[in-house]
Amino acid sequence: MKTESVLIQSLCVPCMDHCRYCLLSWNGSAEGAPWERSVRLAERWLGELREQRPEIRASFAFGYSMEHPDLRNAIRTLRRLSSPMAEFLQCDGMKMRDEAECGELMVLLREEGIRQLNFTLYGLPEYHDRFAGRKGDHALILRMMQAAGHAGIPFDAGIPLTAENAGQIDKLTSCLYGAGCEKIHLFIPHEEGRGKILAAIRCRKQDLEKLSPASRALLNGRIFRTEAEWLKAAEPLHEERRMILISLRANNMERYEEMDALSALQETEALDDAYYAAFPAFAELAEMYGDPEGDRLYRFRDLFAYYRKCFAAERGIRVYDVTDERFSGSRRY
Repeated sequence: MKTESVLIQSLCVPCMDHCRYCLLSWNGSAEGAPWERSVRLAERWLGELREQRPEIRASFAFGYSMEHPDLRNAIRTLRRLSSPMAEFLQCDGMKMRDEAECGELMVLLREEGIRQLNFTLYGLPEYHDRFAGRKGDHALILRMMQAAGHAGIPFDAGIPLTAENAGQIDKLTSCLYGAGCEKIHLFIPHEEGRGKILAAIRCRKQDLEKLSPASRALLNGRIFRTEAEWLKAAEPLHEERRMILISLRANNMERYEEMDALSALQETEALDDAYYAAFPAFAELAEMYGDPEGDRLYRFRDLFAYYRKCFAAERGIRVYDVTDERFSGSRRY
């Protein structure tokens, strides 16, 4: 398994939403290590990785949202650390702002070199607000889009497609294009974090009939396929590379600060190896749990994860879960 990249993260900034499928299971309490302390360690480790493992891409990021209390200086820090976040900003979970405040935010982002913004929408206003757990969130996103347009910052949008919101997609995409959105993509949401509660409304092939041909084209059919299609694929995917995630948290910082970057990397790689060694390969799991007629849509990694969960539940397997992105772990692809 080839390690291609390392992401050092600190989940030290609150999110203002409480989305139903939050990857990070946001519960109102930021669990990352303090910002300044995180930056100091990340800067040291990134320098060590550049010298000792230059073939690996390494970067630093923060969450749960981008609503940093000193956003201007946070972006400058990210730029100094060569983080992709210094140019691309995910604008979900930001605090409520009126039109003027949205304009001020976008001017700041433009001045600090942000080149692209991304927004996530879950449906039309009432549905979106319920899904995001905050009244007025849909209207806030449209205000930020309008302000981004005035500031000359390009933006795009992602829409998680479910059986529940499929009938809203055509109207929603029309609204977003009207707001100046340059690109929209549909995706099938994961079942990680709180996403497991969406299993009951996972999009099925028949739900795609609720979308116009133009809207259906926004879902990448090579990436998102029915279970049956994945099982019938002549060349099933093989995960051969990985991203190592090192999550800086209040309860691990003291130990991490005593380690060098290579030790932290090797430790997390060992966790990844142990996790995947506990499970059979995809083909074997598919024989055990796959439904050859399954019409629910998945990304390959999500179907693989679903089979692993079935296997773990059946066999009573308890192993450190490297796919929980609140903690140090990995992402294979």
